[in-house]
Amino acid sequence: MTIKNVKCKGEFDYDYKHDILFFKSAERDYVKSLELDNVVLDLDREGFIVGIQIFEASEFLRMSKSVLLKIPQWSFEAKFIDGKIEVRLMFQIVIRNKVIKNNPIIIQQTSEKLPNSRLVCEVR
Repeated sequence: MTIKNVKCKGEFDYDYKHDILFFKSAERDYVKSLELDNVVLDLDREGFIVGIQIFEASEFLRMSKSVLLKIPQWSFEAKFIDGKIEVRLMFQIVIRNKVIKNNPIIIQQTSEKLPNSRLVCEVR
């Protein structure tokens, strides 16, 4: 089994009013989206997962909206292997001068026909 790998720089945004957290590749453009429960994954023309939108992010991540406004360091790894999507978010938040790490994992089966791929996107 061949897996295509890409590493890229990322961008982050948080829409406080609508509680939507967004991580994406700064170097790759998306052409379509794949909707899961409260998560939307953006895919590029090669089938790489290049963006993650989390709706109701404060509830999903169990943290306040104000904390999500500033995430100093983050990365995500998105894999699509044999019909299974796996997205690992790794980020830090600061609460009362204390750095807290958060590492949610999203795993989902899909019937979407995509090539086996792995993308690592980060801001440090």
